[in-house]
Amino acid sequence: MATLAEYPLIAAGKVRELYAVDDDHLLMVASDRVSAYDHVLSTPIPDKGRVLTAMSVFWFELLADSMENAVPHHMVAYDDPRIPTEVAGRALLVRRLDMLPVEAVARGYLAGSGTADYRATGAVCGVALPEGLTEGSRLPEPIFTPATKAEIGAHDENIDFGAVVGLIGADLAERVRALTLDIYRTAAAHALDRGIILADTKIELGLRGGEVVLGDEVLTPDSSRYWPTETWEPGRAQPSYDKQYVRDWLTSPASGWDRAADGPPPPLPDEVVANTRARYVQAYERLTGREFADWIG
Repeated sequence: MATLAEYPLIAAGKVRELYAVDDDHLLMVASDRVSAYDHVLSTPIPDKGRVLTAMSVFWFELLADSMENAVPHHMVAYDDPRIPTEVAGRALLVRRLDMLPVEAVARGYLAGSGTADYRATGAVCGVALPEGLTEGSRLPEPIFTPATKAEIGAHDENIDFGAVVGLIGADLAERVRALTLDIYRTAAAHALDRGIILADTKIELGLRGGEVVLGDEVLTPDSSRYWPTETWEPGRAQPSYDKQYVRDWLTSPASGWDRAADGPPPPLPDEVVANTRARYVQAYERLTGREFADWIG
């Protein structure tokens, strides 16, 4: 069995690290770190990395089996001898990809930066929407709302489809848009059957031998907004299974944090940590029908 020290660290993000395994494979390790408002918080969420990994495995497998025009993914294994014991359960062995310089986002509901764009322009990423929508409104149909890829500490910026064409070319941009919307529709239908609304999701795509391949994580509470169907009510912020609970605490009087100031967010209280972990685990179990306690690691 390999050890993590054997693999060179080649990249570290807000939540994940990438290690070189060989010329064709990487080790993608999810940590328990949580980010909010472009800060990596000082307080980890126990088991978060394992939940994200378990959720990605579920979705990679489901998308490969259920999409009519299935997109290949980069996952090789989650229980391979090349995965060190010290990160088992929160690491994937993946194929190397040439990642595209675009955050591929699909929205079926109005939320977050989409709401801000809509209020300012009546559109999101150049896609015009009907009048009268509000926070949490269901859109007439899912839309592709791409964003730039920001460095750590910077903020992703929404862009229109023309900007994507400028970055990767017209043919590839069309392929990315179609795949993103297909993935969203497939996942949203599954989630709805489980009593959960998939409001939006962000995926990352890369190229391998000229083929578009799904990379990074997929459809986790870190990259998606998940809302319980029983509490959905347009016109207000929605109860959610994602890290919105952390964001809400940070912007509440209880945190004492001034988001506009230069200082980092404060440590999270034990109650916020426990409740956030519970939301991640509940999302996994409700979406997959599996017990988190049965996950490896």
